[in-house]
Amino acid sequence: MSTIAALGRLRAAATGYAQPAATVRHRHLSARPVVLVPYVLAGEAFAPLAALVGTDRRRPHLLAVPQPRDRDRRFAHAAELAGQLLPHLGAFAAETETIERRGDDPYERSLDAPQVLVPTAGGIEYLRLLGRSTRFRRTDGEFAVPAEVPLLGRWSTWLADRASVPGSSVLLAMTDLLTQAWATGQSAMEDGDLASLLAWIDPPAGRRGDEAAREAEGGPTAGPATDPAFDERLVPLIAAFDEAVAAEREADGDGAVSERERRAEQAIRDALAAELMPTWDRMWRGVDLLAALPAGASVAGRWEADRASYSFFAADLADPESRPQPRVPGAISAAAQLAGRERAQARLDAEQVRDDPLLMAAVRLAGEAFRGELIAVDAERMATEPGKKTARPRPLLVFRTEDEPLFGPGTELACVERPDAKARVLAGEPGRMELELFGGMGGGKAPKPGSVPERGEVLCWTSLIAEFRRSPDWPAVEDTPWTHGGPPPEPGTEPGAQTGPDPEPDDDALEEWS
Repeated sequence: MSTIAALGRLRAAATGYAQPAATVRHRHLSARPVVLVPYVLAGEAFAPLAALVGTDRRRPHLLAVPQPRDRDRRFAHAAELAGQLLPHLGAFAAETETIERRGDDPYERSLDAPQVLVPTAGGIEYLRLLGRSTRFRRTDGEFAVPAEVPLLGRWSTWLADRASVPGSSVLLAMTDLLTQAWATGQSAMEDGDLASLLAWIDPPAGRRGDEAAREAEGGPTAGPATDPAFDERLVPLIAAFDEAVAAEREADGDGAVSERERRAEQAIRDALAAELMPTWDRMWRGVDLLAALPAGASVAGRWEADRASYSFFAADLADPESRPQPRVPGAISAAAQLAGRERAQARLDAEQVRDDPLLMAAVRLAGEAFRGELIAVDAERMATEPGKKTARPRPLLVFRTEDEPLFGPGTELACVERPDAKARVLAGEPGRMELELFGGMGGGKAPKPGSVPERGEVLCWTSLIAEFRRSPDWPAVEDTPWTHGGPPPEPGTEPGAQTGPDPEPDDDALEEWS
C-alpha cells in the first residue's frame, strides 16, 4: 500500500466517509454493460443456483435452478443464461474498421466490444469455471446439451482470460472498480463486500459512511457464495420442490409440471429474487458513481486492445475449423500469455500514474518521479553517444525541485506533460536535477521547433515508462523439447496435441460439473 493510499484510509476512518483514491476512472465503462449477479449452491462443486442478468436496470432477468444438484437442470440453466448473454456478446462484431499494421496484414477491428460487470472477483472466477465446465460439451449423442451451452463456455473462457490481462475492461468486478476510485476506513477484506463498500462511498442522506457500512453488515451477500443464513431458508424450499417432483413421478403423471411443483419452484424463485435484488440495485448505483468520474487519458487506448481481442475471438468463432480453448495451454502458449500480461502490467502502471496526479503523488513520494521548474536550458548542446561518430542534439535541462527522486546517473525518464520527450539523468542533488534530452526532438540535426522545453515550464518526470516491446519470436511446438510439447508427432498421427482442445469426455453422465 502506498503512502497516499494509507493516508486516504486514515482520513476515511477519521471522517467516516470514503476518500478519493484516484482523480480519474482508470477503466473503460460501457454505455450499455451487461450486469451479471451469479449465485452458486453452498457445499457443491460449482452448482449454479441462480443469476440476475441484463442490460436494463429496470428489467433484470432472474434465472433460477430449483434443484442445482440435477445435472440436466444445470445445463438447462446454462442454456438459459446463454440465451441472455450470447446475443449481446456477439452483437458488436458486425461494425468494424480496417486497421493497418506495419509489417503485417491489415485486420478488421470492431468499433466497440461487450462489457460484463459482476459484483466481486468471485464472479470472474464463476465465469472461468462456467467456461471450463461447458465449452467441451457435446451437442449430439446420449448426453447432448443445447448448442448454446458450449458456445457460452467459449465466450466465458475468453472473458475470464481477458480479465487476467492488466488494464482489460471486458470483464470487471464492481468491488475492484470502486476500491480503485475510493478509499474506505475498513480493511481490504471488508472492501470485498459490495454492500459495505458502497455504504462507505455513497451512504444514505444524513448518515456517515461508517455507520451505513455497519448497518449493511449481515444483509444479502453479493455472491457467488451464498450466506449461511440464506442457505437455511433455502434448504426446506428445495426439499419441498424435490417432494413435489417425487409425488408427480409416483402419481405416474404425464410429465407435465404439476401445480405443486410449480408452486415449490416459484417459492425458490421468490426467495432468490429477494436475496439478489439488493445486489442488482447496488451494481447499477456503482455504475452511476463510476460514470460520473472522468475517464483517464489512456483508457481509450487500452480499450482498443480489448476491441482487437474481441475481434480476433469473434472471427475465430466464425471459422468452421475453430476449436475450444484448450483446458491447459501448451508451453509456448502459456509463455506468450505470461509475456503479454507482463507487458500489459508495465503499460498499465505507467499510464495510470501519467493520467492521475493522485497516483503520481505516490510515485513522487517513493522517489520514482519528480516535479520541478525548468530553471536553465542549453538547447544547442550536442553530444556523441558511445559507439557513434556523429554528435546529436542533446539539450541540457536543469530543474529546481522540492521532491527527492532516487535516480542515479543514466536513468531514463519520461515526461508527463510532454509524452514524446525522453531524458536521461546526468546529475542530481537535493533541490536540483540535471537531465539530458534525447527523445522526442525528431530525427534532424537540430531539435524540431517546440520539442525542447522552455525555461519556466513546470514538468513532471518519471522512470515509469510505457515502452512498446515487441513480443519475442516463440519457437514452434515441434522445435521444443519433449518436456514442452515436442518432439513432433510421428507421421500419420493427429497433430495439435499440444495446443488443441482436450478430448471430449466419454463419461459425461458421471463427470462432475466442474
